[in-house]
Amino acid sequence: MEKNKNISIIYLLLVFLVMMTVSGCGQSQDPNIVSQSKITYHCPMHPTYTSDKPGDCPICGMKLVKAENDSSDKASAQEMNMQAPSKEKTLEEVCVTYKCTMKDCPMSIKAHIKPGERLICPVCGEVIVTTSGKVVEIPNDKTPQGSVSAEGKKERKLLYYRNPMNPQATSPVPMKDSMGMDYVPVYEEEAPAAAYGGPTVTISPERQQMIGVKTEPVKIMDLTKVVRVSGKIAYDPELAITQEEFIQALDTQDNVKDSPLQDVIDRAKSLTEASRNKLKLLGMNDDQIAVLEKTRKAETNLYLPGKGENVWAYIDVYEYEIGFIKIGDPVDIEAVAYPGEKFPGKIVSINPVLDPATRTNQVRVEVPNPENKLKPEMFVNALIKEDLGSKLAVPETAVLDTGLRKIVYLSEENNVLESREVTLGQKAENYYEVLGGIKEGDVVVTSGNFLVDSESKLKSPSQGK
Repeated sequence: MEKNKNISIIYLLLVFLVMMTVSGCGQSQDPNIVSQSKITYHCPMHPTYTSDKPGDCPICGMKLVKAENDSSDKASAQEMNMQAPSKEKTLEEVCVTYKCTMKDCPMSIKAHIKPGERLICPVCGEVIVTTSGKVVEIPNDKTPQGSVSAEGKKERKLLYYRNPMNPQATSPVPMKDSMGMDYVPVYEEEAPAAAYGGPTVTISPERQQMIGVKTEPVKIMDLTKVVRVSGKIAYDPELAITQEEFIQALDTQDNVKDSPLQDVIDRAKSLTEASRNKLKLLGMNDDQIAVLEKTRKAETNLYLPGKGENVWAYIDVYEYEIGFIKIGDPVDIEAVAYPGEKFPGKIVSINPVLDPATRTNQVRVEVPNPENKLKPEMFVNALIKEDLGSKLAVPETAVLDTGLRKIVYLSEENNVLESREVTLGQKAENYYEVLGGIKEGDVVVTSGNFLVDSESKLKSPSQGK
């Protein structure tokens, strides 16, 4: 009995050892098998391209990266291969090195495609048509304009390539910008928009209403430039004293003109000319000096105007607005002490010297003061209006100033908004004079254009516009 029990125990131990051995064999793995597993490299931007050794991607030139050769990677690669665009899969099968404008294209010809199939190389944009399984290259001008492909579609004529972020930068051949982005092709039918370097964006009417898009046509209209400046009623005893000195010099010159001493005559003339030049530096023009020389009467209203006498207003015009004013222009003077009341005057002189500190030019305005309301040293505001004539004008709110360019958005058909660079002239009230870029009748976006511009930049890389 004891013997049978020992045999049973030994039998169970043997069974246990056999099971352990079988289990260990199933879990063991030869390290040599791991070391011999195939290592592949793929392009980060074009996962369908793989290689068994490191190097550069022949499509975009990026460095190939090492990929793990496990089942999950294979499954994802197969899935991406199924979802990849036709032209990426085509690139593995055929490339147009033959008669290609891309002379340094690294790809080689592998014609394994269906006869009569039309393809476009994604590297250089060449159009190829296959017949009987062979690659037939169209010359450098691509398919002749107006010809029809094997699929019955009219071929597009490629003009050039442009930077998607800076449409002004173009190239006759494919290339990358400083950020590594591919230049996008521009075809003949896209040339009108591309000529101005502007992308387009399609926004539904509902979304346009949501972001507050408003439009207005470009039209020819009468423009008036309004210069608004500040100043004060003159209190200028220095100018009054200089006028008195000039009058005295004239009297002295008249008294000594018959003197036998030529030196005395010359000295009197030099004093007169010195006073004349000082008056010019203080802002009086030749006509005013001539009147003063004739009347021999100084302007006492420069420091204490009498009742009913005209007063002078000194206004400071900025350097960039000096070109809009001239002597004789009408000016409306407004004083804070008399709200709503205007005192009409006219420009009588413009200082010939610019103030280097404030970059302004002092302008003198003669203003009638019948009721003696305007007092010396009183602060006033002045409005100078200059008629610019009939000009092509665009609303001020339609213009986006980037610092380098001035852009407007045109409202086209089918809810398309097109960016257009414009050349502008003078600003008149709420409008800009248009010198180029748009024409009369074009409809521009006047409200919501900042949001339109943002959406256009977000969509332009994907749309290629």
